Amino acid sequence: MTKTPYFIIDENAIEDNLRILDDVQKKAGCRILLALKAYSMYSTFPLIRKYLYGVCASGLNEAKLGKEEFGKEVHTYSPGFTEDDFPGIMKCSSHIVFNSFSQYEKFKPMLKGKDIKVGLRVNPEKSVAGSKFGVYDPCTKDSRLGITADHFNGKSLGGITGLHFHCLCEQGVEPLEKVLKEFQKKFDPYIRKMTWVNFGGGHHITKKDYDRKKLVKLILDFKKRYPNIKQVYLEPGEAVVLNSGKMVVSVLDILHNRKEIAIVDTSIESHILDALITRKEPSPFVPEILGAGVPGEYKHDYLLGGVSCAAGDVIGEYSFRKKLKVGDKITFLDMAHYTMVKTSTFNGVNLPAIMLKGKNGKTRTIRKFGYSDFRERL
Repeated sequence: MTKTPYFIIDENAIEDNLRILDDVQKKAGCRILLALKAYSMYSTFPLIRKYLYGVCASGLNEAKLGKEEFGKEVHTYSPGFTEDDFPGIMKCSSHIVFNSFSQYEKFKPMLKGKDIKVGLRVNPEKSVAGSKFGVYDPCTKDSRLGITADHFNGKSLGGITGLHFHCLCEQGVEPLEKVLKEFQKKFDPYIRKMTWVNFGGGHHITKKDYDRKKLVKLILDFKKRYPNIKQVYLEPGEAVVLNSGKMVVSVLDILHNRKEIAIVDTSIESHILDALITRKEPSPFVPEILGAGVPGEYKHDYLLGGVSCAAGDVIGEYSFRKKLKVGDKITFLDMAHYTMVKTSTFNGVNLPAIMLKGKNGKTRTIRKFGYSDFRERL
């Protein structure tokens, strides 16, 4: 039996999501990319590339991974490219998106003669993500992400063939509709000069209550309004692997300090960083546990504490049907996206092993981690 903690990813669950995404692609005539910042487990790329058109990267390392392991389109965007990295980024990318006119002008000479589509990230200044996770709102006031419409005045768009915006965070089609209206209102004359547009990520397309018919209509209507646009892209991360991953941990000890406290062999700072980052948000991320409920839902309430020595290493409070005991296994649900890519070895806590449950139902170990992984990065 695999030593905890470990992630286990289910390929059949991923394929269920991919079929939904592919249906949207076919009906809307769009292309969907995998956002590597959300999920980069490349042992599952052979499955994902059967359905999706490529990946979006945020820098050289992700671009190289996309080029080497995915092998289709690679769209690379960064708030700031460096002179050292840019030659490598050009070798790996089919599309490069700049965050400012100054960055584009700086690297424009290097792009001459290259078979690379070039775009600009724009900021429609329509904040819709703040009601959920303000810390992840790309269009918050004073955002560094994207060019506002007023900065287009007097600028040449020579060499630019696409525009990119990203405003959503785990949201439905209604927020996208609001953003799209603002995008068209502020950037209409520039959209008409382009051949492709990227609607960014944050689309919860594979969630049960997502209105996919409306999404298809929005895309078709957009393409009808702008016949010059030959390709519309979306780049979700979570939607590709929603409900496909779990993390299994063990109970190490049971304490009591006004409340029952269970110490488990994971850490919010090392393994579940989003739970810490969003703790003070309107809708904080609290990972769901298989068979557990909210405090008071069942008979036994426990505060789950991590194994690091950080005082704030508390995952949350849950209720269980039975008393927990040392050695019990606890399974966190929906842990494939924005967990594996953010893990660290803070406080010397071991990284969770990575397991893959294949389409044939058999489980294999992809990677185990130990002391060398902690030592060598320092």
